[in-house]
Amino acid sequence: MKTIDNVTGILSKVEAHEKGILHRAISVFIKNSKGEWLLQQRQAHKYHSAMQWSNACCTHPLKDETNIEAANRRLHEEMGLVTSLNHLFRFKYRAELDNELIENEVDHIFIGVTDDRSILNAEEVADYRYASPHDLQKEIHDNPENFTVWLRLLFDKVRAEIE
Repeated sequence: MKTIDNVTGILSKVEAHEKGILHRAISVFIKNSKGEWLLQQRQAHKYHSAMQWSNACCTHPLKDETNIEAANRRLHEEMGLVTSLNHLFRFKYRAELDNELIENEVDHIFIGVTDDRSILNAEEVADYRYASPHDLQKEIHDNPENFTVWLRLLFDKVRAEIE
């Protein structure tokens, strides 16, 4: 099978999303000991998907940064959390976003478990909450526009992997 996950160059995340160029991304999911998922509401000034609810955090690896380093960095930067993360799978998708941007990503999905309290980075995150997978599934079904496209696409696959 031909791989789709090799670095071929470096460009800004904005340029990658404007041109719809395939690039690597990281999505971190956190659950607590009750099995509830940590959700963050993206800040209003984000260049896409503003004020939508999403998984604990997302990012793009920096030059010479491994996927796990990027996941740990962003979890701490956005949510103030440090916990052990495990790689679940990778997921390739393409989706049109608001502001005429395109997600075209090979997304590496990580999971962690913690009951530690989040310390939000207010520049990145407007709010956070926990939701049971059952309640979250209903919310996504009833009001998909309130959630990021990648969370909607990943929900069932992540749930199947962690439950």
